[in-house]
Amino acid sequence: MEKNKQSVAVRFLSVLKGNPIVFLLLVAAIVVGILKDNFFSWANFGNLMSNTAVRFLIALGVSGCLITKGTDLSAGRQVGFAAVVAGILCQRGDYTGRLWKWAPEMNIGLVFLIVVALGLLWGLLNGLVITKLHVPPFIATLGTQTIIYGISLVISDAQPIGGFQKVYTTLINGRIGNVRGFHLPYLLFVALIFGLLFWFIYNKTRHGKYMYAIGGNDVAAEVSGVNTTSTLIGIYTTAGVMYAIAGYLLAAKSGGASASMGQGYELEAIAGCTIGGVSTTGGIGTVPGILVGVLVFELLKIILQFLQVNPYYNYVVQGLVIVLAVSLDIRKYIAKK
Repeated sequence: MEKNKQSVAVRFLSVLKGNPIVFLLLVAAIVVGILKDNFFSWANFGNLMSNTAVRFLIALGVSGCLITKGTDLSAGRQVGFAAVVAGILCQRGDYTGRLWKWAPEMNIGLVFLIVVALGLLWGLLNGLVITKLHVPPFIATLGTQTIIYGISLVISDAQPIGGFQKVYTTLINGRIGNVRGFHLPYLLFVALIFGLLFWFIYNKTRHGKYMYAIGGNDVAAEVSGVNTTSTLIGIYTTAGVMYAIAGYLLAAKSGGASASMGQGYELEAIAGCTIGGVSTTGGIGTVPGILVGVLVFELLKIILQFLQVNPYYNYVVQGLVIVLAVSLDIRKYIAKK
Protein backbone atom coordinates (compact mmCIF):
# COMPACT_ATOMS: atom_id res chain seq x y z
CA MET A 1 0.00 0.00 0.00
CA GLU A 2 2.83 2.35 0.90
CA LYS A 3 4.62 1.52 -2.38
CA ASN A 4 1.47 2.31 -4.34
CA LYS A 5 1.18 5.68 -2.62
CA GLN A 6 4.81 6.41 -3.40
CA SER A 7 4.44 5.39 -7.06
CA VAL A 8 1.37 7.62 -7.46
CA ALA A 9 3.26 10.52 -5.86
CA VAL A 10 6.26 9.93 -8.12
CA ARG A 11 4.07 9.86 -11.23
CA PHE A 12 2.27 13.03 -10.13
CA LEU A 13 5.55 14.85 -9.52
CA SER A 14 6.92 13.67 -12.86
CA VAL A 15 3.84 15.05 -14.63
CA LEU A 16 4.28 18.41 -12.91
CA LYS A 17 7.97 18.42 -13.73
CA GLY A 18 7.23 17.67 -17.37
CA ASN A 19 4.48 20.31 -17.63
CA PRO A 20 5.49 23.26 -15.43
CA ILE A 21 3.43 25.75 -17.46
CA VAL A 22 0.26 23.72 -16.96
CA PHE A 23 0.95 23.49 -13.23
CA LEU A 24 1.64 27.22 -12.84
CA LEU A 25 -1.45 28.26 -14.78
CA LEU A 26 -3.68 25.90 -12.80
CA VAL A 27 -2.31 27.37 -9.56
CA ALA A 28 -2.94 30.87 -10.95
CA ALA A 29 -6.52 29.88 -11.84
CA ILE A 30 -7.16 28.66 -8.28
CA VAL A 31 -5.76 31.87 -6.78
CA VAL A 32 -7.80 34.08 -9.13
CA GLY A 33 -10.89 31.96 -8.43
CA ILE A 34 -10.49 32.62 -4.72
CA LEU A 35 -9.90 36.34 -5.15
CA LYS A 36 -12.45 37.11 -7.87
CA ASP A 37 -16.19 36.53 -7.81
CA ASN A 38 -17.83 34.52 -10.58
CA PHE A 39 -14.56 33.00 -11.78
CA PHE A 40 -15.77 29.58 -10.67
CA SER A 41 -19.17 29.91 -12.29
CA TRP A 42 -21.08 27.86 -14.85
CA ALA A 43 -21.26 30.88 -17.17
CA ASN A 44 -17.48 31.21 -17.14
CA PHE A 45 -17.12 27.45 -17.58
CA GLY A 46 -19.40 27.50 -20.63
CA ASN A 47 -17.45 30.39 -22.10
CA LEU A 48 -14.18 28.52 -21.56
CA MET A 49 -15.57 25.39 -23.23
CA SER A 50 -16.87 27.28 -26.27
CA ASN A 51 -13.60 29.13 -26.82
CA THR A 52 -11.54 25.99 -26.28
CA ALA A 53 -13.65 23.95 -28.70
CA VAL A 54 -12.93 26.15 -31.73
CA ARG A 55 -9.24 26.61 -30.87
CA PHE A 56 -8.93 22.85 -30.33
CA LEU A 57 -10.03 22.18 -33.92
CA ILE A 58 -7.34 24.56 -35.19
CA ALA A 59 -4.72 22.96 -32.94
CA LEU A 60 -5.63 19.49 -34.22
CA GLY A 61 -4.92 20.71 -37.74
CA VAL A 62 -1.58 22.25 -36.75
CA SER A 63 -0.52 19.24 -34.66
CA GLY A 64 0.15 16.95 -37.62
CA CYS A 65 2.36 19.60 -39.20
CA LEU A 66 4.37 20.00 -35.98
CA ILE A 67 4.73 16.26 -35.39
CA THR A 68 6.34 15.93 -38.84
CA LYS A 69 8.78 18.78 -38.03
CA GLY A 70 6.78 21.26 -40.10
CA THR A 71 4.47 24.12 -39.27
CA ASP A 72 1.52 26.00 -40.75
CA LEU A 73 1.63 29.76 -40.47
CA SER A 74 -1.41 30.08 -42.73
CA ALA A 75 -3.76 28.49 -40.17
CA GLY A 76 -5.15 31.75 -38.79
CA ARG A 77 -5.70 33.32 -42.20
CA GLN A 78 -7.38 30.14 -43.43
CA VAL A 79 -9.75 30.35 -40.48
CA GLY A 80 -10.46 33.99 -41.35
CA PHE A 81 -11.02 33.14 -45.02
CA ALA A 82 -13.48 30.38 -44.09
CA ALA A 83 -15.30 32.74 -41.72
CA VAL A 84 -15.56 35.40 -44.43
CA VAL A 85 -16.91 32.97 -47.05
CA ALA A 86 -19.33 31.40 -44.56
CA GLY A 87 -20.43 34.83 -43.36
CA ILE A 88 -21.11 36.17 -46.85
CA LEU A 89 -23.01 33.07 -47.99
CA CYS A 90 -25.02 32.81 -44.75
CA GLN A 91 -26.29 36.39 -44.81
CA ARG A 92 -30.06 36.81 -44.80
CA GLY A 93 -31.72 37.49 -48.12
CA ASP A 94 -33.50 40.58 -46.72
CA TYR A 95 -30.43 42.04 -45.02
CA THR A 96 -29.88 45.55 -46.39
CA GLY A 97 -26.12 45.44 -45.88
CA ARG A 98 -25.75 42.20 -47.79
CA LEU A 99 -22.35 42.05 -49.49
CA TRP A 100 -23.25 39.88 -52.49
CA LYS A 101 -26.71 41.13 -53.33
CA TRP A 102 -26.81 39.05 -56.51
CA ALA A 103 -26.41 35.75 -54.64
CA PRO A 104 -29.49 33.87 -53.35
CA GLU A 105 -29.94 33.07 -49.66
CA MET A 106 -28.16 29.75 -49.24
CA ASN A 107 -28.76 26.69 -47.09
CA ILE A 108 -26.24 26.65 -44.22
CA GLY A 109 -25.49 22.96 -44.84
CA LEU A 110 -24.51 23.70 -48.44
CA VAL A 111 -22.40 26.62 -47.25
CA PHE A 112 -20.60 24.29 -44.85
CA LEU A 113 -19.70 21.93 -47.71
CA ILE A 114 -18.46 24.83 -49.85
CA VAL A 115 -16.30 26.18 -47.03
CA VAL A 116 -14.83 22.73 -46.28
CA ALA A 117 -14.06 22.17 -49.98
CA LEU A 118 -12.22 25.49 -50.16
CA GLY A 119 -10.28 24.64 -47.00
CA LEU A 120 -9.32 21.30 -48.52
CA LEU A 121 -7.96 23.08 -51.59
CA TRP A 122 -5.88 25.50 -49.50
CA GLY A 123 -4.46 22.62 -47.48
CA LEU A 124 -3.74 20.64 -50.65
CA LEU A 125 -1.93 23.66 -52.10
CA ASN A 126 0.28 23.87 -48.99
CA GLY A 127 1.03 20.17 -49.15
CA LEU A 128 1.93 20.24 -52.85
CA VAL A 129 4.18 23.29 -52.50
CA ILE A 130 6.01 21.67 -49.58
CA THR A 131 6.41 18.19 -51.11
CA LYS A 132 6.63 18.83 -54.84
CA LEU A 133 8.45 22.17 -54.91
CA HIS A 134 10.44 21.31 -51.76
CA VAL A 135 9.74 24.69 -50.20
CA PRO A 136 10.27 24.61 -46.39
CA PRO A 137 6.92 24.58 -44.53
CA PHE A 138 7.73 27.86 -42.79
CA ILE A 139 8.20 29.72 -46.09
CA ALA A 140 5.45 27.90 -47.99
CA THR A 141 2.76 28.59 -45.41
CA LEU A 142 4.01 32.13 -44.87
CA GLY A 143 3.41 32.74 -48.56
CA THR A 144 -0.06 31.19 -48.60
CA GLN A 145 -0.89 33.11 -45.43
CA THR A 146 -0.38 36.39 -47.28
CA ILE A 147 -2.22 35.18 -50.38
CA ILE A 148 -5.23 34.01 -48.39
CA TYR A 149 -5.41 37.25 -46.43
CA GLY A 150 -5.33 39.26 -49.64
CA ILE A 151 -8.15 37.21 -51.16
CA SER A 152 -10.19 37.59 -47.97
CA LEU A 153 -9.82 41.37 -48.20
CA VAL A 154 -10.87 41.34 -51.85
CA ILE A 155 -14.00 39.21 -51.51
CA SER A 156 -15.13 41.01 -48.35
CA ASP A 157 -14.14 44.45 -49.63
CA ALA A 158 -12.39 44.79 -46.25
CA GLN A 159 -15.79 45.28 -44.61
CA PRO A 160 -17.24 43.61 -41.51
CA ILE A 161 -19.86 41.01 -42.36
CA GLY A 162 -23.10 40.55 -40.41
CA GLY A 163 -26.80 39.90 -40.89
CA PHE A 164 -26.51 36.12 -40.61
CA GLN A 165 -29.45 33.77 -40.93
CA LYS A 166 -30.91 33.05 -37.51
CA VAL A 167 -30.70 29.29 -37.98
CA TYR A 168 -26.94 29.62 -38.53
CA THR A 169 -26.14 31.47 -35.31
CA THR A 170 -28.79 29.68 -33.23
CA LEU A 171 -27.59 26.21 -34.19
CA ILE A 172 -23.88 26.85 -33.66
CA ASN A 173 -24.44 28.69 -30.36
CA GLY A 174 -26.91 26.12 -29.08
CA ARG A 175 -26.51 24.43 -25.72
CA ILE A 176 -27.78 21.47 -23.77
CA GLY A 177 -29.36 22.11 -20.38
CA ASN A 178 -29.67 25.35 -18.44
CA VAL A 179 -30.12 24.37 -14.81
CA ARG A 180 -28.95 27.15 -12.48
CA GLY A 181 -26.72 28.44 -15.25
CA PHE A 182 -25.17 25.06 -16.03
CA HIS A 183 -25.10 24.19 -19.72
CA LEU A 184 -22.97 22.38 -22.25
CA PRO A 185 -22.49 24.15 -25.60
CA TYR A 186 -22.94 22.20 -28.82
CA LEU A 187 -19.42 23.27 -29.79
CA LEU A 188 -18.07 21.12 -26.96
CA PHE A 189 -19.54 17.99 -28.53
CA VAL A 190 -18.19 18.95 -31.96
CA ALA A 191 -14.71 19.24 -30.44
CA LEU A 192 -15.05 15.90 -28.63
CA ILE A 193 -16.11 14.13 -31.83
CA PHE A 194 -13.12 15.46 -33.75
CA GLY A 195 -10.85 14.76 -30.78
CA LEU A 196 -11.89 11.09 -30.80
CA LEU A 197 -11.53 10.93 -34.58
CA PHE A 198 -8.00 12.32 -34.48
CA TRP A 199 -7.07 10.05 -31.57
CA PHE A 200 -8.11 7.08 -33.67
CA ILE A 201 -6.19 8.34 -36.72
CA TYR A 202 -3.04 9.08 -34.74
CA ASN A 203 -3.03 5.82 -32.77
CA LYS A 204 -4.84 3.17 -34.81
CA THR A 205 -4.17 3.88 -38.48
CA ARG A 206 -1.24 3.49 -40.86
CA HIS A 207 -1.39 7.22 -41.60
CA GLY A 208 -0.79 8.00 -37.92
CA LYS A 209 2.16 5.60 -37.72
CA TYR A 210 3.67 7.10 -40.85
CA MET A 211 3.21 10.59 -39.42
CA TYR A 212 5.15 9.80 -36.25
CA ALA A 213 7.80 7.93 -38.26
CA ILE A 214 8.38 10.97 -40.49
CA GLY A 215 8.62 13.20 -37.43
CA GLY A 216 11.14 10.88 -35.81
CA ASN A 217 13.37 10.51 -38.86
CA ASP A 218 12.03 11.28 -42.32
CA VAL A 219 14.97 9.67 -44.14
CA ALA A 220 14.67 6.43 -42.19
CA ALA A 221 10.90 6.46 -42.68
CA GLU A 222 11.27 6.79 -46.45
CA VAL A 223 13.87 4.01 -46.57
CA SER A 224 11.43 1.84 -44.59
CA GLY A 225 8.81 2.24 -47.31
CA VAL A 226 6.81 5.17 -45.96
CA ASN A 227 5.39 7.35 -48.73
CA THR A 228 6.38 10.63 -47.15
CA THR A 229 4.99 12.73 -50.00
CA SER A 230 1.42 11.42 -49.83
CA THR A 231 1.49 11.40 -46.03
CA LEU A 232 2.56 15.06 -45.82
CA ILE A 233 0.03 16.09 -48.45
CA GLY A 234 -2.65 14.30 -46.43
CA ILE A 235 -1.56 16.04 -43.23
CA TYR A 236 -1.69 19.56 -44.70
CA THR A 237 -4.92 18.85 -46.57
CA THR A 238 -6.55 17.61 -43.36
CA ALA A 239 -5.27 20.71 -41.59
CA GLY A 240 -6.96 22.90 -44.21
CA VAL A 241 -10.26 21.12 -43.64
CA MET A 242 -9.99 21.64 -39.87
CA TYR A 243 -9.31 25.36 -40.29
CA ALA A 244 -12.32 25.65 -42.58
CA ILE A 245 -14.61 23.96 -40.05
CA ALA A 246 -13.24 26.20 -37.29
CA GLY A 247 -13.84 29.33 -39.40
CA TYR A 248 -17.40 28.28 -40.21
CA LEU A 249 -18.13 27.78 -36.51
CA LEU A 250 -16.28 30.90 -35.40
CA ALA A 251 -18.26 33.23 -37.67
CA ALA A 252 -21.56 31.98 -36.22
CA LYS A 253 -20.21 32.01 -32.67
CA SER A 254 -19.05 35.62 -33.02
CA GLY A 255 -22.16 36.77 -34.88
CA GLY A 256 -19.97 38.45 -37.49
CA ALA A 257 -16.87 38.00 -39.61
CA SER A 258 -14.09 39.99 -41.22
CA ALA A 259 -10.85 39.37 -43.08
CA SER A 260 -8.87 40.02 -39.89
CA MET A 261 -10.67 37.26 -38.01
CA GLY A 262 -8.30 34.45 -37.09
CA GLN A 263 -5.24 36.68 -36.98
CA GLY A 264 -2.59 35.09 -34.76
CA TYR A 265 -4.59 31.91 -34.20
CA GLU A 266 -1.78 29.85 -35.71
CA LEU A 267 0.52 31.02 -32.90
CA GLU A 268 -2.08 30.17 -30.26
CA ALA A 269 -2.52 26.73 -31.83
CA ILE A 270 1.23 26.12 -31.87
CA ALA A 271 1.44 27.28 -28.25
CA GLY A 272 -1.44 25.02 -27.21
CA CYS A 273 0.16 22.05 -28.95
CA THR A 274 3.56 22.73 -27.42
CA ILE A 275 2.15 23.23 -23.92
CA GLY A 276 0.27 19.97 -24.41
CA GLY A 277 3.40 18.00 -25.21
CA VAL A 278 3.66 18.17 -29.02
CA SER A 279 7.37 18.51 -29.70
CA THR A 280 8.55 21.05 -32.25
CA THR A 281 11.46 18.70 -32.91
CA GLY A 282 9.01 16.18 -34.33
CA GLY A 283 7.69 12.69 -33.66
CA ILE A 284 5.93 13.38 -30.33
CA GLY A 285 2.39 14.46 -29.50
CA THR A 286 -0.97 13.17 -28.30
CA VAL A 287 -4.54 14.34 -28.80
CA PRO A 288 -5.36 14.48 -25.04
CA GLY A 289 -2.21 16.54 -24.52
CA ILE A 290 -3.27 18.96 -27.25
CA LEU A 291 -6.67 19.38 -25.60
CA VAL A 292 -5.04 20.13 -22.23
CA GLY A 293 -2.63 22.59 -23.82
CA VAL A 294 -5.38 24.51 -25.62
CA LEU A 295 -7.59 24.48 -22.53
CA VAL A 296 -4.80 25.88 -20.36
CA PHE A 297 -3.95 28.58 -22.90
CA GLU A 298 -7.59 29.68 -23.06
CA LEU A 299 -7.68 29.62 -19.27
CA LEU A 300 -4.74 32.04 -19.28
CA LYS A 301 -6.79 34.52 -21.33
CA ILE A 302 -9.70 34.35 -18.90
CA ILE A 303 -7.35 34.80 -15.93
CA LEU A 304 -5.96 37.99 -17.51
CA GLN A 305 -9.49 39.27 -18.14
CA PHE A 306 -10.55 38.71 -14.53
CA LEU A 307 -7.38 40.41 -13.31
CA GLN A 308 -8.37 43.36 -15.56
CA VAL A 309 -4.98 43.40 -17.21
CA ASN A 310 -4.65 45.93 -20.00
CA PRO A 311 -5.64 44.02 -23.19
CA TYR A 312 -2.45 45.18 -24.90
CA TYR A 313 -0.41 43.36 -22.26
CA ASN A 314 -2.29 40.15 -23.02
CA TYR A 315 -0.22 39.76 -26.17
CA VAL A 316 2.97 40.21 -24.16
CA VAL A 317 2.00 37.52 -21.65
CA GLN A 318 0.81 35.10 -24.34
CA GLY A 319 4.02 35.66 -26.30
CA LEU A 320 6.12 34.91 -23.23
CA VAL A 321 4.17 31.68 -22.66
CA ILE A 322 4.78 30.63 -26.27
CA VAL A 323 8.54 31.30 -26.01
CA LEU A 324 8.72 29.52 -22.65
CA ALA A 325 6.80 26.49 -23.92
CA VAL A 326 9.01 26.07 -26.97
CA SER A 327 12.23 26.63 -25.00
CA LEU A 328 11.21 23.95 -22.48
CA ASP A 329 10.44 21.60 -25.36
CA ILE A 330 13.89 22.22 -26.87
CA ARG A 331 15.54 21.60 -23.50
CA LYS A 332 13.77 18.24 -23.23
CA TYR A 333 15.01 17.34 -26.71
CA ILE A 334 18.61 18.30 -25.87
CA ALA A 335 18.46 16.38 -22.57
CA LYS A 336 17.34 13.23 -24.39
CA LYS A 337 20.24 13.52 -26.84
